[in-house]
Amino acid sequence: MSVSDKLVSRLPRIGDRGGSTRVVAVVRLHGVITPTPSPLGRGTINLNTVESALTRAFDHERLAAVALAINSPGGAATQSALVAERIRELANRKKVRVLSFCEDVTASGGYWLACAGDEIYAHPSSLVGSIGVVSAGFGLTGLLQRIGVERRVYTAGTHKMRLDPFRPEKAEDVEWLAGLQGQLHEQFAGWVRERRGDKLSDGHDLFSGEVWTGTKAVELGLVDGLGNLREVLAERYPDADISVAEPKRPLLARLGVAASAGPWGQSTAERVLSAVEAIEVRAAWSRFGL
Repeated sequence: MSVSDKLVSRLPRIGDRGGSTRVVAVVRLHGVITPTPSPLGRGTINLNTVESALTRAFDHERLAAVALAINSPGGAATQSALVAERIRELANRKKVRVLSFCEDVTASGGYWLACAGDEIYAHPSSLVGSIGVVSAGFGLTGLLQRIGVERRVYTAGTHKMRLDPFRPEKAEDVEWLAGLQGQLHEQFAGWVRERRGDKLSDGHDLFSGEVWTGTKAVELGLVDGLGNLREVLAERYPDADISVAEPKRPLLARLGVAASAGPWGQSTAERVLSAVEAIEVRAAWSRFGL
């Protein structure tokens, strides 16, 4: 039996406090980072969806370490920061080490989460980095007129309707957005510098938004080493049990209502929501060829 098979064979429940064996708690952080949880069951990351898993993981009385299994193309900056700060708060309170593991993609907000760990590991083929800020939208100027719809907007405040997709783009609005992105970018870069310190390479522009393989990320100091979660934990904590704490699933998913349900099982609004959600999630992952 391989080391991985042995580890899998003794996965206890996270709430099991029996015995004296130390435990490494694993928290899965998989999906797009967004303040709005998916009502149809697709994986999303935000403070609300991961809070219960984090508190259960760090609450174990025989805790040796916490491992973060991260697979995310990023998303909302604020939720990335909130989740990362919560991880550090719990780690400091429990005085326990946190190890981050990059899976397929740990990019943008996903890498923000990884930096909450005291150590970061990646597979050689993992995609890591993308330390930048992106905003995207559509220009729909003239669309409503062509289909015979009149849009009426009333505001109080000069800048209440910046970057309205139904109006021509204004240079001053684009300049304002660039300034906002610059502030968020500096916060992201500051967090990476704080967490990675002198491990970072000086010879590359690490904050350009570029993404690298796990192998290159080690050279650049973005990652501490190569290896998958079970290999590293088996070597570092050979006598510890592994407990997996899963994030909270949306209500519809817990009730067994799947996003793939046929149209006869969904209202019109649910079908539209499902289609829009699928497009947004697909777009987030497709930036990395996945």
